[in-house]
Amino acid sequence: MTGQSVRVDSWLWSVRLFKTRSAAAEACRGGHVQINGVTVKPSRPVVPGDRVRARVGDRERIVEVVRVIAKRVGAPVAAQCLIDHSPAPVPRAELGVPVRDRGAGRPTKRERRQLDRLRGRR
Repeated sequence: MTGQSVRVDSWLWSVRLFKTRSAAAEACRGGHVQINGVTVKPSRPVVPGDRVRARVGDRERIVEVVRVIAKRVGAPVAAQCLIDHSPAPVPRAELGVPVRDRGAGRPTKRERRQLDRLRGRR
């Protein structure tokens, strides 16, 4: 379904930036979504040409609206509805997160302490 404008929370969910529409709405209410540099509420309409900046998890996503859709569609179709201007994600190795070999078993107590320190759970 295409139209002139649609709610930003619905569009973010439709193009698969958020897993649920309620998660997209919560991000808007929390001030994690901006359209053209202005923090918006979930009901703010988006139109083609808008630049949407959203905090998704630990990543900053910057996308430009190409086509407005209100229903969730497949990933290939969703990719055609936006232009992604997001910076590349930081590799895990640069974050200092230890990488365990697949099948290496459970982490040792020492490794768990190191992970907790990295996550800030000290």
